Amino acid sequence: MRRSVDRILTTHTGSLPRPARLREVLAAETPPDAGTLAARVKEAVAELVRLQADAGVDVLNDGEASKESYSTYVRERLGGFEGQGEAVLTLADLEDFPGFQERWASQWGSQAGAVLQPPACINDVRVKDRHLVESDIENLRAAAGSVQAADVFMTAASPGVIAAFFSNHHYKTHEAFLAAIADAMQEEYEAIARAGFVLQLDCPDLAMCRHLQFESLSLEEFRRTARQHVEVLNHATRNLDPDQMRLHLCWGNYEGPHHKDVALRDIVDVVLEAMPNGISLEAANPRHEHEWRVFEEVRLPDGKLLIPGVIDSTNNYIEHPEVIAQRLVRYAKLVGAENVLAGSDCGFGTAASISYVDWDITWAKFRALAEGAQLATDELKATA
Repeated sequence: MRRSVDRILTTHTGSLPRPARLREVLAAETPPDAGTLAARVKEAVAELVRLQADAGVDVLNDGEASKESYSTYVRERLGGFEGQGEAVLTLADLEDFPGFQERWASQWGSQAGAVLQPPACINDVRVKDRHLVESDIENLRAAAGSVQAADVFMTAASPGVIAAFFSNHHYKTHEAFLAAIADAMQEEYEAIARAGFVLQLDCPDLAMCRHLQFESLSLEEFRRTARQHVEVLNHATRNLDPDQMRLHLCWGNYEGPHHKDVALRDIVDVVLEAMPNGISLEAANPRHEHEWRVFEEVRLPDGKLLIPGVIDSTNNYIEHPEVIAQRLVRYAKLVGAENVLAGSDCGFGTAASISYVDWDITWAKFRALAEGAQLATDELKATA
């Protein structure tokens, strides 16, 4: 995993809006044949990689172009998930504001439905299709070879977030369900690392699920559950170099009250027990921007680095580069500039059918990110 040495490097959380030609085939009434879809995905990855490089993104990826969403894509890769499961996630913070909840549902409810209500687990979880991850790897390798990039990463769903979205109708306990998912996903994790990419593990279960799936638990009960999820994740990645992995911590990539989000201070010790050395966390939105101060008291362990989100992925404001620089300098002064990469709060297309930010504004945000990272670098060098 490339660290910031001469300057603060830029990256993002993973998902990007799908290009128009890919969206066309995904939205068609008649599902595309496999050949057409594969060609459009390959074309989309090439376009997204080029646009990232042009916008100044140093550590880039495939934009998750092949995935229906960052988590439920595994239904195509793992066996044991069939039929129609119940919606396992309830946006509890929206329930406190029924007027806003109704407006949100009318705008995004139909698109979110397929994501929030995937099939249930009704049989043993197992690897079903090895070709899909290999295809993703080949598409990204080919596209990245045509641009200058400091590093390349690929995302994968953590066992915990898969268990959150796919209800369990088969295993006797949550622990057994988690373990089975981890054993099945281990192959994908290792394939990504073997390809030479940084593996990003998406872990909203460590934060978002506090106010969704596990709202009824006490804080200590949730911390025990989160620690169990980290232990399972560590087992699934035990053969990998921590320096080749990063973890994305997420409180839910949607515009909403978020007043029930668990505080970073209450989970940071558990998160830092995870093997990945990179920690991506929200640092731009109004609910979490202040949490840079957690690291005034919490020492970042040796080898770890932070990827604070300094641009928001749920609104169409283009952050001023000076605001971005301010956010980065706060972290750099606490943990060291070499231990900071500039990132986004979350993805800009966490599901293929949902994108809150305009296509052109997305790339403008990334250009602002690059400019802000340079301003932060200049300020830190001037005050060194």
